[in-house]
Amino acid sequence: MLYVEDLKVEAGGKTILENVNMSIPRGQTHILFGPNGSGKSSLMMTIMGFSEYKVTRGKITFNGEDVTYMPIHERAILGIGVLLQRPPTINGLKTRTMVEICGAGKEHDIESMAEKLALLDFLERDVNHNFSGGEIKRSELLQLMAQEPELVLLDEPESGVDLESIVLIGDAINNLLGRGAKYSKGLSHKEIIEKRKSALIITHTGHILDYVTADMGQVLYNGILCCSRHPREILKWITEYGYEECVRCSN
Repeated sequence: MLYVEDLKVEAGGKTILENVNMSIPRGQTHILFGPNGSGKSSLMMTIMGFSEYKVTRGKITFNGEDVTYMPIHERAILGIGVLLQRPPTINGLKTRTMVEICGAGKEHDIESMAEKLALLDFLERDVNHNFSGGEIKRSELLQLMAQEPELVLLDEPESGVDLESIVLIGDAINNLLGRGAKYSKGLSHKEIIEKRKSALIITHTGHILDYVTADMGQVLYNGILCCSRHPREILKWITEYGYEECVRCSN
């Protein structure tokens, strides 16, 4: 579904990513590890098409279509969605209206969706205004559920949230991606894969792995992508030896 080839990216005239190669097959969830400032969010923003990130080399392909220089709204229409780590407050725009906009005419039971995320009382409030960290993440997920993207980009969905919120967030992500036993009950393996969405999830701590099942992990260190293997193996190695040793070993 997503293919990133020899990607080099600049921001503010400085190279922040180089020689990035990544592929995410349909129906797979990949975890991206890395220390703070390693370029994880920059890679996600580049894939989504945020204008401050300039691709100077390489190619981004989504569902066989070159989206390298495509504007952000066209990528969203094609089926790429993003959960931002620090989304803005939008005064004057109600959360319900934002969800309707993200749904783009799709028929959704917004009340039912909001209730599952404990957001029913937030629908008439301005987007993210005086929301806690967990409430913001749940609101972002509600918008993604309305959008129904094929590829979901999640930037540290577990950061700044309490235990109660992370349980709701993990369940909402599994629901969104069509993962977990209750989302594939009675389906064949082929039907399960076809039903699933693809995802790239950024994490700094790895805590999201306690709530979301993932297929593959990679490490981004100093703007360079390396070390592809099962995310649990990567997390164990990082916990015991640190990122630098993880990268050294992979090379």
